[in-house]
Amino acid sequence: MKNTNDLTRRFLPNDFSISNWDSISPYFEELLSRELNSLQDLESWLKDKSELDAFLEEDMAWRYIKMNIDTRDPLLQERFNFFVQEINPRIAPINNQLERKLLASKHRNELDHSKYFILIRGIQKSVELFREKNIPILTRLEQKSQEFGAISAAMSVVIEGQKMTLQRAAKLFEETDRSLRQKAFEKISTRRLQDKDRLNQLYSELIKDRNQVAINADYSNYRDYMFDALGRFDYSPQDCFDFHESIEKVVMPYIIDIDIERKKQLGLSELRPWDKSVDLTGKAPLIPFKDSVELVKKSIEVFDQLDPFFGDCLKTMDQLGYLDLESKEGKAPGGFNYPLYESGIPFIYMNAVGTFRDMVTMMHEGGHAIHSFLMAKLELVDFQNTPSEVAELASMSMELMSMDHWDVFFENQEDLNRAKKEQLIGVLTTLPWVATIDEFQHWVYENPTHSIDERTENWNRINAKFSSPITDWTGWEEARNNAWQRQLHLYEVPFYYIEYGMAQLGAIAVWRNYRTNPKKGLEQYQAALKLGYTKSIGEIYEAAGIKFDFSKEYVKELIEFVINELKSID
Repeated sequence: MKNTNDLTRRFLPNDFSISNWDSISPYFEELLSRELNSLQDLESWLKDKSELDAFLEEDMAWRYIKMNIDTRDPLLQERFNFFVQEINPRIAPINNQLERKLLASKHRNELDHSKYFILIRGIQKSVELFREKNIPILTRLEQKSQEFGAISAAMSVVIEGQKMTLQRAAKLFEETDRSLRQKAFEKISTRRLQDKDRLNQLYSELIKDRNQVAINADYSNYRDYMFDALGRFDYSPQDCFDFHESIEKVVMPYIIDIDIERKKQLGLSELRPWDKSVDLTGKAPLIPFKDSVELVKKSIEVFDQLDPFFGDCLKTMDQLGYLDLESKEGKAPGGFNYPLYESGIPFIYMNAVGTFRDMVTMMHEGGHAIHSFLMAKLELVDFQNTPSEVAELASMSMELMSMDHWDVFFENQEDLNRAKKEQLIGVLTTLPWVATIDEFQHWVYENPTHSIDERTENWNRINAKFSSPITDWTGWEEARNNAWQRQLHLYEVPFYYIEYGMAQLGAIAVWRNYRTNPKKGLEQYQAALKLGYTKSIGEIYEAAGIKFDFSKEYVKELIEFVINELKSID
């Protein structure tokens, strides 16, 4: 593993830092002007460009991470905005020139096809998409999308005399006191609705600018533009529609059955939105850890038991202070693993409040982190920049494979069984929500001039297909109408969500392999992740011993495996 304090660069000075554009531009100019007289020259040039890319991406990463940790510090916002406004817009056109230089090189065809095919394919599409007039719009979009985090981070409620973040308040949904659960739901929903108009307006502005980006690039809609911008070479919108249909037809009947059983076991005449997380046997919420220190310690132990290398990865991150896990006021919502390409050591950001879901999130983000470590030896940043369908396979598979070692968090067998059941039910319920958000995005960007009333109408139409009719929302229809507003991805990373569903199916298949043969399953998992993005998605899934398939037949096969595992838990 690389040590961030002992980096040796070959192109940039070891003590280099960005003060302004003039401090970085000479390195771009040198790459632009350098003669490439041989295959060796070209490969050396690619490595130098990758070093520059890694430095810039890591510099940007730290600005983003620190800004999210404390959204109230104007200096951190200013430092992030400096990069977005002053550096990124100038990188885009010169990076386009560098990509064109690569494609025009007479030695390009001498590059090892099996090694560079994916990279060249992506660069060709990037050059096709580039439009100078989109740079200011993309800059504005990057800044504006961050407003969602600031709006959300400012939300808090007072329950039982205690002020808390919405994430901490949501923990009360697990409480056995139904009146307390209802109070938490009402407080959270009421607080979110205070900003519904503001969030609607923000989303409308984002849609308008995104649609203009697509038009400028000669696309009929932003959905088609984003499929190319995201490098979705290996599947089409129709594959997404097939996914939606498979989830509706195969998964939803099980979800309805789960809700019917929940309503029955809780002895309720109506199953309400605040009844969906409480334990069915009336037990208190699971408490897998008391604070972030214990969360880290136990996570390392779980990863150690899976594979000592996995545990070492988390230990390294902890020692370097690359974990910020606890929820606090002013901290932006969400959780992520941010790859730091130059150091080769990622950063995990979370809003943990001590819930079972927080523990699972740590397993998830830990899977991303392991992926980063496994790819660190790939020589180019582009080889490590995997598509989300692969990145999320790493994280979601880790959630499921780690279950065999959750006794580290739950010494009591009854609690361990509860945790496993909750996880598997979560796997099932994740899929319809992913389908809902993805189908909603398709409609939004196919109809970019829609009104807010039309948006609400179509959200409810789509949401109804993937929601259990057993849950009674009477009195809280407005909260349901605006439920999409809590989804960060819609604002900050458009069209990045279907990947979770695709990867969830893949993760079930990886887990099935692991349950059949743990040693071989882990070997295939690591072999797939080590490929980074040097192969197609289908080839990477094949290396993991699974299929990239959304047919109703394959989805049914995987879901039945989950159901059988669920039934087998005593």
